Amino acid sequence: MAMVEEPLYPIAVLIDELKNDDIQLRLNSIRRLSTIARALGEERTRKELIPFLSENSDDDDEVLLAMAEELGVFIPYVGGIEHAHVLLPPLESLCAVEETCVREKAVDSLCKIGSQMRENDLVDSFVPLLKRLAAGEWFAARVSACGLFHVAYQGCTDVLKTELRATYSLLCQDDMPMVRRAAASNLGKFATTVESSYLNTEIMTMFDDLTKDDQDSVRLLAVEGCAALGKLLEPQDCVARILPVIVNFSQDKSWRVRYMVANQLYELCEAVGPDSTRTDLVPAYVRLLRDNEAEVRIAAAGKVTKFCRLLNPELAIQHILPCVKELSSDSSQHVRSALASVIMGMAPILGKDSTIEHLLPIFLSLLKDEFPDVRLNIISKLDQVNQVIGIDLLSQSLLPAIVELAEDRHWRVRLAIIEYVPLLASQLGIGFFDDKLGALCMQWLQDKVYSIREAAANNLKRLAEEFGPEWAMQHLVPQVLDMVNNPHYLHRMMVLRAISLMAPVMGSEITCSKFLPVVVEASKDRVPNIKFNVAKLLQSLIPIVDQSVVDKTIRQCLVDLSEDPDVDVRYFANQALHSIEGTAVAQS
Repeated sequence: MAMVEEPLYPIAVLIDELKNDDIQLRLNSIRRLSTIARALGEERTRKELIPFLSENSDDDDEVLLAMAEELGVFIPYVGGIEHAHVLLPPLESLCAVEETCVREKAVDSLCKIGSQMRENDLVDSFVPLLKRLAAGEWFAARVSACGLFHVAYQGCTDVLKTELRATYSLLCQDDMPMVRRAAASNLGKFATTVESSYLNTEIMTMFDDLTKDDQDSVRLLAVEGCAALGKLLEPQDCVARILPVIVNFSQDKSWRVRYMVANQLYELCEAVGPDSTRTDLVPAYVRLLRDNEAEVRIAAAGKVTKFCRLLNPELAIQHILPCVKELSSDSSQHVRSALASVIMGMAPILGKDSTIEHLLPIFLSLLKDEFPDVRLNIISKLDQVNQVIGIDLLSQSLLPAIVELAEDRHWRVRLAIIEYVPLLASQLGIGFFDDKLGALCMQWLQDKVYSIREAAANNLKRLAEEFGPEWAMQHLVPQVLDMVNNPHYLHRMMVLRAISLMAPVMGSEITCSKFLPVVVEASKDRVPNIKFNVAKLLQSLIPIVDQSVVDKTIRQCLVDLSEDPDVDVRYFANQALHSIEGTAVAQS
């Protein structure tokens, strides 16, 4: 009993709690089944605990879900893989319950156990379980059965394999749409285990039945099967059998099926190959981009860059670009947003001239879109365009719009612009930055929204790193320090935040000569929040400045603050003083 980690009394309590009326106690006990099993030993677990759990399948869904999860990793507690079959009965019961998440977890656990079982146990125990579920009177059992075929099939005899394929075919034609849905979503997994000689015949016959199902919820799951089966078939068979299905699905009467095609299009293109993509799928994709349902257009718009990578630039300009222009002024803001999130990626595909001629006008119209998410998605990907068209053209065409967005009424748009500024500054150079963006950086420090002010302070640090301390000393530090007399205490606090971020970049000399006098002066502020932030800032300056400055200036300032009437100010001042003592001890 070396494995037992807990005394037996709590084990007895846990076993009792398995039968308790309180759901929380039962749940607690189920989650610690492994502890109970270790205490009971392998034999008693097999003979007592597992049968008890098998009888317990009418419990609350939350308890059953936890049980299904625990049993999936229970093989070591029943004596290893030779006894794995004893775990199947309780999981079989859970596969037939009404709650979907319990069934799915039970199927998941059965797959884990089945994949480790010996072949003879698989044939003797797992396959009969699968047959019982597949023939179950209640649809839930048949739904669960669909997820187990790929595990059972590989270890079977030829006779059993034939039987399993026939059983799966019956499930594909089941009266209940839920069962056909499960069969459609698991067909790809099952097909990977089936011999290639049966792929073109039996599996594709099942697939054809599912693609013609009268329920759109079944057909849309068959779309996923297109990509999975396409990878298993020979290229010529894929074009002959899968391609017509994709083209038909792209014109399906149900928008959900068309949406699924739009969503899976790149994977479908990979399955049928580049030639068929150019000849057959380009027209299908154009139809999806012009679909009358906004949801379909959203899915299609989000794939425009990936799809264009499969084409040559001429085809993209001829067929896809006209649709992109239409989508940029689509009536749905969500379509425009989906397009804005990917359209910048088209620039490297089309090249410089085509980007300037065709894409730049679209970028500009999206940058001025009334919906903030659209503007945000364009801003965040500007660097992709810069790499293609160069900074001169970018600054002439897009920068005026960016400067306008820097004062956008939606704070998330302003935030995206701030985060983009250091990159823009490095690309534009010092001269251009000073001219156009310098004033904005200071303006953001006094924004109404805290996240903007915080990002603006971080922005100053990144600019100081980019252009160097000398430039920052000339262009940033004086403007920041001027704000220390601002009547609003939140703005005065931002000065302290900016100093704490910039001091490590600017170095000891500038910190002592420019920053420290301002910080000491701020320690006499009437607002406690300012004073305890001064204490925190002084603590962060200790490693930057010389020990003589710490002893002469910082310590005295902190001593004064440690006698402040406000408890928070005293607390942070004392913390900083302890930090000074700790540094002194470490150095001695």
